[in-house]
Amino acid sequence: MNKHEHHPIETSDLMHTIGRQARAAARVLAVASPEAKNAALLAAASSLRASIPAILVANARDVAAARAASFIDRLTLNETRLEAIAQSLEDIAALADPVGTVLAEWTRPNGLLFQRVRVPLGVIGIIYESRPNVTADAGALSLKAGNACILRGGSESHQSSVAIHECLLEGLRSAQLPETAIQYVATTDRAAVGLMLSGLDGAIDVIVPRGGKSLVARVQEEARVPVFAHLEGICHTYIDGAADRDVAVRVVVNAKMRRTGVCGATECVLVDKAAPSGVLPAVVKALIEAGCEVRGDMETQAADPRVKAATADDWGHEFLDAIVAVKCVDGLDAAIEHIARYGSQHTDAIITQDAAAAEAFLARVDSAIVLVNASTQFADGGEFGFGAEIGIATGKMHARGPVGVEQLTSFKYVVRGSGQIRPV
Repeated sequence: MNKHEHHPIETSDLMHTIGRQARAAARVLAVASPEAKNAALLAAASSLRASIPAILVANARDVAAARAASFIDRLTLNETRLEAIAQSLEDIAALADPVGTVLAEWTRPNGLLFQRVRVPLGVIGIIYESRPNVTADAGALSLKAGNACILRGGSESHQSSVAIHECLLEGLRSAQLPETAIQYVATTDRAAVGLMLSGLDGAIDVIVPRGGKSLVARVQEEARVPVFAHLEGICHTYIDGAADRDVAVRVVVNAKMRRTGVCGATECVLVDKAAPSGVLPAVVKALIEAGCEVRGDMETQAADPRVKAATADDWGHEFLDAIVAVKCVDGLDAAIEHIARYGSQHTDAIITQDAAAAEAFLARVDSAIVLVNASTQFADGGEFGFGAEIGIATGKMHARGPVGVEQLTSFKYVVRGSGQIRPV
């Protein structure tokens, strides 16, 4: 048990010290060379591979202590998952360095040269629950983008996260970067979260929550600094009247069943009443045979006797389980209206061979990610080529969609002159 636990005054002192150290480290990282940052990431990957036995021992302790069965899959690590984490660190190192990129450049008639240049955000606070891989992903992405970060993992993944964090520290040490660039909050005192949400006297520039609805809601309600967050992933797949049946079946089953607990899992399938005959029964049959419980309206129930009657609560519900709601709608307009009413502006898809319908869907559905003829489970920074992600933001300010290295930067205006002064 951490010596700071159950001592709010000591926790406050600890957190404010962490904040001051992070702010100082951020100034170093802001001007660190791409080579140094990449060396730290590659060394961390090497350290992680060498530490697999120790990390698995720590993870086994976390898993043994876990009470909620729903957390077990996200919490459990094995050699394959740890290798994937190490590979992700190397993928992030291989990304182009965003810091210093000139986003725009122009010269005014008075000879002043203006540039909009990408810069780090500063200090990022990441609050997350039962996914120990977030320790590596969040730390690595923050580092790549030149930010210091403060990581607060959930108590259920505490020992696993500490073991992974040690590998990140080894990477920083080997690259001669400050270890305080990636700090893990060692206390499990819940007061630490509230202190982070307060901003630690201006030390934290942005908060990123990764976890369930209650955690994200608390962060959005209490945070005194900007938040990259989404509340829910209520994702829809709409099967248009011009859909190909085989594409619809293949995509919908993957969108729902590949991993049911991720935020990009489809939770509601909308089917155009004008869809080719056989599409609805084929999709429902495939879902049920894949082990999914289907809750549908009257038309869907008529398509397959195994469909359970949907209730009003099933529309706009994030199941995070092998359960899906299916509804028949009168065309594209009705589908878009349903998504606007019940969706969470996360990820929504259309299955169609009609280019005009596809373009209308892309233009009118106001979600962070919209897809045509592809699974909503592509809502993942790795799939976007970002190397990894800290999370998916559904707000409209600054970052939207997968939050990768570019989204963890801001910009400044650099103006170069030769003695110009502004006329009176």
